[in-house]
Amino acid sequence: MLLIQYPQTKPSIQKEAGKETIFCIIRKKWVVLTPEEWVRQNFILYLTEVLHLPSALMAVEKQIQVGEIVKRFDIVVFNQETIPLIVVECKEMNEPLSASVMEQAMRYNATLQAKYLILTNGSHTIAFEKKDHQYIELDTLEEIQ
Repeated sequence: MLLIQYPQTKPSIQKEAGKETIFCIIRKKWVVLTPEEWVRQNFILYLTEVLHLPSALMAVEKQIQVGEIVKRFDIVVFNQETIPLIVVECKEMNEPLSASVMEQAMRYNATLQAKYLILTNGSHTIAFEKKDHQYIELDTLEEIQ
């Protein structure tokens, strides 16, 4: 597991029509605040403010074709050539980062072909680099390039 030092900046939250919403800086809109969305938005802030990855190269909650099924990934970070670099799979805080979560990220990555996979539930984070058709666990996210 990796230790994530989240930035001091916190996502903006508001109440709208009796529901709490959170502002997504990537989608540039307010979305319903769910436990998973809270993790996703805090991790986006980590990616942009701590790892200094440009928000312009990120996509959130976009559809992809996984075999015959249409799915939605959580976060994808692209490189300068707009090739997927990182796939981030977010889960709510009380959901463990199990083998099934890794399998889900790997299924998405079969389509996306990113070099890195990150699994996070906000409290725990695991990252992998794909090398020679294997996923090697990373000791730090600062290794991502």
